[in-house]
Amino acid sequence: MGEARRLIINDRELVFEPGETILAVARRHHIDIPTLCHLKGASPTGACRICVVEVAGAQTLLTACNTKVEAGMQVQTESSTVVAARKRIIQLMLGSGNHNCAVRGSDHPEWTAFQIKVQGEDGSNRLCPVWGDCRLQDLAYRYQVSGERFDATPLRYPMETVNPFIVRDFSRCINCGRCVQACNEVQVNNAIRFGYRGPESKIIAAGDRPLKDSACVFCGECVQVCPVGALVEKDVRYAVRPWETQKVRTTCSYCGVGCQLYLHVKDNRVVKVTGADAAPNHGSLCVKGRFGYHFINSPERLAEPLIKEHGRFRKASWDEALDLVAQRFKQIRDTHGGDRMGVLVSARMTNEENYVAQKFARTVLKTNNVDHCARLCHASTVAGLAASFGSGAMTNPIADLDHSEVILITGANSSETHPVIGARIKRAVRKGPTRLIVIDPRDIPLARFAALKLTPRPGTDVAWINGLMHVILKERWHDPDFIRRRTEGFEALAQALEKYTPDFVEGITGIPAADLVAAARLYAGAKPASIIYCMGITQHTTGTDNVKSLANLAMLTGNLGIPGGGVNPLRGQNNVQGACDMGGLPNVYSGYQAVADAAVVEKMERAWEVPGLSTRPGWTATEMIPKAHSGELKALYIIGENPMLSDPDLNHTEKSLKQLDFLVVQDIFLTETARLADVVLPSACFAEKEGTFTNTERRVQRVRRAVNPPGQARPDWRITADLAGRMGFSMDYKDAQGIFEEMGRVTPGYAGISYNRIEIDGLCWPCPGPEHPGTPVLHTEKFTRGLGRFHAVAFQPPAELPDEAYPFTLTTGRLLYHYHTGTMTMKSDGLNERAPECRVEICAQDARRLGIADGQRVSVRSRRGAIVAKAAVSNGILPGVAIIPFHFAAAAANRLTHAALDPVCFIPELKVCAVALAPADDSPKEAASANAYDRGLPSSSRFSMANQNGIKSCDLNNRLFPCNKSAPKVEACKPNEVKGEKP
Repeated sequence: MGEARRLIINDRELVFEPGETILAVARRHHIDIPTLCHLKGASPTGACRICVVEVAGAQTLLTACNTKVEAGMQVQTESSTVVAARKRIIQLMLGSGNHNCAVRGSDHPEWTAFQIKVQGEDGSNRLCPVWGDCRLQDLAYRYQVSGERFDATPLRYPMETVNPFIVRDFSRCINCGRCVQACNEVQVNNAIRFGYRGPESKIIAAGDRPLKDSACVFCGECVQVCPVGALVEKDVRYAVRPWETQKVRTTCSYCGVGCQLYLHVKDNRVVKVTGADAAPNHGSLCVKGRFGYHFINSPERLAEPLIKEHGRFRKASWDEALDLVAQRFKQIRDTHGGDRMGVLVSARMTNEENYVAQKFARTVLKTNNVDHCARLCHASTVAGLAASFGSGAMTNPIADLDHSEVILITGANSSETHPVIGARIKRAVRKGPTRLIVIDPRDIPLARFAALKLTPRPGTDVAWINGLMHVILKERWHDPDFIRRRTEGFEALAQALEKYTPDFVEGITGIPAADLVAAARLYAGAKPASIIYCMGITQHTTGTDNVKSLANLAMLTGNLGIPGGGVNPLRGQNNVQGACDMGGLPNVYSGYQAVADAAVVEKMERAWEVPGLSTRPGWTATEMIPKAHSGELKALYIIGENPMLSDPDLNHTEKSLKQLDFLVVQDIFLTETARLADVVLPSACFAEKEGTFTNTERRVQRVRRAVNPPGQARPDWRITADLAGRMGFSMDYKDAQGIFEEMGRVTPGYAGISYNRIEIDGLCWPCPGPEHPGTPVLHTEKFTRGLGRFHAVAFQPPAELPDEAYPFTLTTGRLLYHYHTGTMTMKSDGLNERAPECRVEICAQDARRLGIADGQRVSVRSRRGAIVAKAAVSNGILPGVAIIPFHFAAAAANRLTHAALDPVCFIPELKVCAVALAPADDSPKEAASANAYDRGLPSSSRFSMANQNGIKSCDLNNRLFPCNKSAPKVEACKPNEVKGEKP
């Protein structure tokens, strides 16, 4: 290193790295150089000039943020010349707008900012909305500067308040450009930029339109980085002062990214949310994470237990409610056996709560009938990746996307479902050299950043994946050394791929043969290359095959066990990974230890001090519902799940739940499912309890209590433990940490994780010991199962294809502004304003043919039901395809979907079914019959498949369930057969 990498700052000799700026070196050595425009992760601009420093030999002061260090430099950061320059700059800024928070009064020779008022837009005198949290104010105080020296600049632009989230006060803008960089370089939304010139300059959206009419997605990154009061959260402006709140760091409760955030609390209410500068999000949030917190304080929260009598709920005490549940559960267990009961745990509960709930099912109810919403989203991931690699989880961390040469994303609309990951992908592409391949039936926002965009027909994934591999093998672009050393089953795969020529694949998928070859060349020519997918891959009758095929593709090219590579499923909910890890599945205990393994059962019996644990794998969620319908399942304990919106074929689901002898729902709101319950138990939400979540990259992170739960609501683990005690099994846990410690003792992958170790940053499992650093990248030396296994997978069409009566293919999806069944997001007015109702997306060509205009009401019918929704006419969707989000109870997409299941993991095919579209009759009769069952076809043809590409039609059960295990029988339910709530 020597003298070549040394410089002097403020008489201190320091070492620098090549390419570092003066500011970077100073900050690394804890020397404060003030800035206003500099933004971490963005290109330095030097626009504000607050960071000027004096460099020996330089003719002028230099901006530290963008001046590269040279050997032998001598820098002064607070010389008299530097301080004088900074004072002048601050004075100009204070005089450039409404910044009179730092005026010196004539009768106050010293600092008097605290006594100075500014006038609000309603004419009242108020302090600036960010008084006490303003970087410009801090600098004015630091350098004892006021703005009186210069005349105030006339206000040129009115305040913008017409969007639901952000107030734009141009009178306070100092044109530092941080918001522009945050939008364009960090979030890469490209929604705002500098507009006009000279003194007329301002930050504008395209066409100088309001944010609500622009490309803005309201992630709020601009608000968080604004150093003054020009951008403020609308809900907080003039309502809360920074010093009035307490900040509590926790983990976001929406998607599986696991963003770290601060809840700002005042008077036991969450009043604001900001991003924490930690992995995986490093300060960034999405619109839901930042502005979708109102459900915490909602007056609709459940606050007391409810018992249904004569078809109506009444309030009850905890003792009365839990005694009733314990008595009925014991009665059903002792009369019919524990295997006639079931428990649905939840991806929205903590790890600790999921662990307690599955333990309750197995020790108290004596059943392995335990499952959760992963059955509906990523059961095929768990099954497919476990079969291929031995582990059913994301192989690489989110941060690895920065190092991928190629990212192939399929079946995932990350910009809306996982926006922080979507932004990371966009940043990787923007900064280069990462190239992006998007393979999706619609033009998702990420397609604008793609080097290649392929558009397959829905439900044809195995065909195009096999086609890519066919080309890679034919052109010898595969990795024979990796295949030889680390895999098995290659010969069978190679033989199965022979017929998937580009032309053959084009006939099935609609992807032009040349585009398929180009995608194969791009993906195979890169190392590392990452595959990202979500429910567009998993929610099919061939979901497990789809996942195995993606695993085949990654192994074929050797893109596993290396940073920047891997097969990376994005989990849809905050703790769906953790719920699986904790044994919220019917065939495994925590840590994926098989319930049928005698050694594992003996281990768990010793640890739990209970004999007679069942060795029979339990029923899945998609088996429990039809078994409730048939009367085989007598009782169901649902914690934090809402199958009355999330399950397929809701008419059938509703009738099935009403057939139960006893239904208990434990939730934070009276959901559509809770309304059917015999007993409803009020639980605490994520902001009201301690615990951990495990995000999509297997990172275990802390959840912390910020406020008290409403009324008598309790953490889920306390409710379940109390219930266990009333049924004769002691779960005497002191707190969540005590549960976590027990979890670690019986769960090998979590054995080395403790609350102390994850107090600041989370750890990725497996972490087998207290000194182990965690495992961000899986399968580096060998696969969990030893050798990776290739699976020869053949294309099979979806269970229900379009025909003359139902000519459209329906696929379901999610919206940026809502989450899952809307239980949480629909409590925020701003989110509802941005996405107020269900819309069915169809292509312009189909809309013209059907005589449907954008915004017109459309009737959508399937063989199971019908809904009415407004049309969203688009140029980004294939003809013959319709897309509907599943969030809205008033137009529930799952009234239309069918319950055909993957034969391996029993996930329903929510991504493909046949529907008919027509302009809706706006009469009351049409609205009243919107959910009516279509009686036009006999039930025997309900799941018939069209002859396509030479594949013969076949019956659902014959095709989907060739294995010995019998398929759950699915009976169609007509709404007129569904009775009212049971007494």
